Amino acid sequence: MANKKDNARTYVERDESWMYFNHRILEEAQKPEIPALEKLSFLGIYSNNLDEFFRVRVASLNRMADSRHMTELQRKQISRTIKTINQLNEKYSREYIETTNAVFKELEEHKIRLIDETQLNDEQKAFLKQFYYDRLNGSTNPIWLSAIDDLNTLEDSRIYLIVKKTHVDDDKVKYAIIKVPDRAYGRFIKLPSSDGFDNIIYLDDVIRFCLPLIFIGTKKSTYEAYSFKFTKDAEMEVDNEGDYGAMEKIAMGVSSRKNGSPIRVLYDDKMPKEMRRKILSRLNVEELDTSLAGGRYQNHKDLMAFPDCGHKELKYAKWNQVMKAEFLSEKSIFETIRQKDQFVHVPYQSFDGYIRLLREAALRPSVKEIKTTLYRLAKDSKVVKALICAARNGKKVTAVVELMARFDEASNINWSKRMQAEGINVIFGVEGLKIHSKLCLITSTKGDIACIGTGNFHEGNAKIYTDYLMMTARPKIVNEVAKVFEFINRPFSQVRFNELMVSPNAMKNKILRLFDAEIKNAHAGKEAWIKVKINHITDTDMVNKIYAASKAGVKVELLVRGNCSVVPGIPGVSQNVKIIGIIDRYLEHSRILIFCNGGKNKYYLGSADWMPRNLLNRIEVLTPVYDETLQNDLYRTVEYGLRDTTNGRIVDGYGTNKIQAAAEGEKPFRSQEELYRAYHEENAKKGIL
Repeated sequence: MANKKDNARTYVERDESWMYFNHRILEEAQKPEIPALEKLSFLGIYSNNLDEFFRVRVASLNRMADSRHMTELQRKQISRTIKTINQLNEKYSREYIETTNAVFKELEEHKIRLIDETQLNDEQKAFLKQFYYDRLNGSTNPIWLSAIDDLNTLEDSRIYLIVKKTHVDDDKVKYAIIKVPDRAYGRFIKLPSSDGFDNIIYLDDVIRFCLPLIFIGTKKSTYEAYSFKFTKDAEMEVDNEGDYGAMEKIAMGVSSRKNGSPIRVLYDDKMPKEMRRKILSRLNVEELDTSLAGGRYQNHKDLMAFPDCGHKELKYAKWNQVMKAEFLSEKSIFETIRQKDQFVHVPYQSFDGYIRLLREAALRPSVKEIKTTLYRLAKDSKVVKALICAARNGKKVTAVVELMARFDEASNINWSKRMQAEGINVIFGVEGLKIHSKLCLITSTKGDIACIGTGNFHEGNAKIYTDYLMMTARPKIVNEVAKVFEFINRPFSQVRFNELMVSPNAMKNKILRLFDAEIKNAHAGKEAWIKVKINHITDTDMVNKIYAASKAGVKVELLVRGNCSVVPGIPGVSQNVKIIGIIDRYLEHSRILIFCNGGKNKYYLGSADWMPRNLLNRIEVLTPVYDETLQNDLYRTVEYGLRDTTNGRIVDGYGTNKIQAAAEGEKPFRSQEELYRAYHEENAKKGIL
C-alpha cells in the first residue's frame, strides 16, 4: 500500500480503490446513528460485494498473471495488486468481525438475541425437532467425504458443513459434507421467545443440533461440525467454435462457470487442521494462497435478510416514492412529452411513470414500433409484460438483450425465450461489445419518442438505485437514438453522432474536448468548472485530463461511488479537485456530467462510467439535456451530493474515508434525505400527496 506522504503517486490502481469503496460500506455499519438492522444490511452488502469481487476481479487478475502474453513487469504489477488486496482484506475482515459482534450486542439491547445450538431450552429443542421432521428432513443429505474426489463438483458460494462423526464404541472417525439448504428455508430461523427475547438461530446451527436425526440409523456417534465456503472463478467459457446460436453459447457458458477454479476459501477458524487439509486438498488449492480463516458463519450476505421480529424502529423509516403529476394526468403522456421533455428520478420518483409510457404505447393505434435495450430485468418484469402486451396488440417490438450481463445471464435467457414465444424480435447484441446503454425508441405516426437512462429498465433496481430516465420528442435526439439501434445491427460501422455521445465511436474524445474547452476558458480568465456524478473513474486518459484541468485552474468536483483512480489535493497537480463518495440507504448510480461552458452550462446524462471497458468495449450512450427543469434537477442532485456532511466521505486516494465536515454553524446535510424532502414538497405544492 502506498504511503500517503508519497506525493509522486498520481494513480490509484482500480482494485485498491475498490477495496476502499467497499470499506466505506463497512464503515456505514459502524455509525451510531444508523438503525441496528440497517447496520446488518450494510454488513451483508459488504460481504456480498467482496464475494463478487473475488469471483470476478481477483479471478481475472489470476488469469492475467498466468497468461503467456504478460511481460514480467506486468506480472509483478499484478502480484503487487493481489498482495495489496489481500492485506486490505485481512485488515478489513478483522474490523468486519468486530463490527458484526457489536451490532448483535446492540440488537440484544432491543431484545433480539442470536443464539446457537448449545443455548436452547427444552421448548426450543422440541420446536427444532419438529421443524426438522416437518421441513428440513430430506433437504440435508450428507455425502461421505471419502466418496468425493473433487469438491469443485459442488456448487460454489454456498455454505457447507464438514461433519466429523466419531463412533462411540470404537472411536472410528468418518467425515461428511452437508450443504446448508438456506435457499429453501432462509438463513435464519425464529425460535420461541424466552426471557423477554426474540430468539434467532442460524440454519447452520439448526443442522448442528439435528445431526443425530440426520444420521439416524448409523452407528451411535458424537459430532463436530464446522462451516466453510469456496468461491470459484466466475469467468464463463463460451464456445465460439461450435455451430451454436448466441443464446445457446451463453447458456453453455453459464454451465461452464460451475467448473471454474476455486480462488478463495473461507472456513471456521476453530476448524481442526486435519479437517482443513482434507477440504483444501479436495479443492486443489494452496492453503496460504487462497484460504482465509474467519468466524463460525460464512455467507454474511444473508444478514441483508435478517428477520426484524416486528421491530420496525430498528430499520429506516419508510420513504414513499413520488408519482409525478404528469404521469397521473388523464392527458396522454405522449402529448405531454411532445410538449416538454419529461423525466423520472428513481427511487425518489416512481418508475411506474415509465411503465405508464410503455403501457400507453402498447394501446395507442398511432404507435407502430417499440425498440429497447435490456441489460438486467426484474424477476417479475413489468417492462417485459408491457412489451408483450404491445406485441399482442400488433406493434412491432424489438428487444436488444445483453446476454453477458454478469450473473444475470440465465435470467436474461429465460426472459428472451418468453419474449420470442410472444412474437417479440429478440436481438442478442454485438459479440465483443456489451450493450450497456439504456435506450427505448417508440415510433409513432404522430411523432417518435426516445427514452435515455442512466440505469436498467428494472423496477427492482428502481427502488434502491438512484437513476434518471429522460423522455424526449426532440427530433435531433430521437433520430440519433434510432441510429444507435442501427449501429447495433451493423456493429463497428462508421456512424457519426452529433447530439449523442456514443461509445465505442467517439464518446471518449468528445468528453476530452469538453474538458479542453474548460481548460481554454480558464487560461482566458473565464469562469471554468466541471461537476460530475459517476460510478467509476479508472481510465488513465480521463485521470490525466482531470489533472490537466486542475493545473489550468478549472475547479473539478466529482461524486464517485466506486472505483476512483484520481488522487485529489496534490500540489501543482490536483489541488483544484474535490471528490466525495456517498454511501446511504440508496445506491448512488446515476451518471451526470455538467460543464460550465463559459456560463452557458452543458448537461449530459447516460450509462457510461469512465473506465476503459465503458469507453472502448461497450455500447454506451450519453445524451445532452436541454430541458431547463431537468437541468436544474441534475444540478441540484450533484450540488446536494457535494454538500453532504452526513454520508459524504472524502475520497483521497488512500482509503481514509473521512466524512466531509460541516461548516461551522451549519447543520449536518444528508443529500438523499434532502432530495426526498424536496420532491415531496414539489408534489405537495401541486396538491399531490
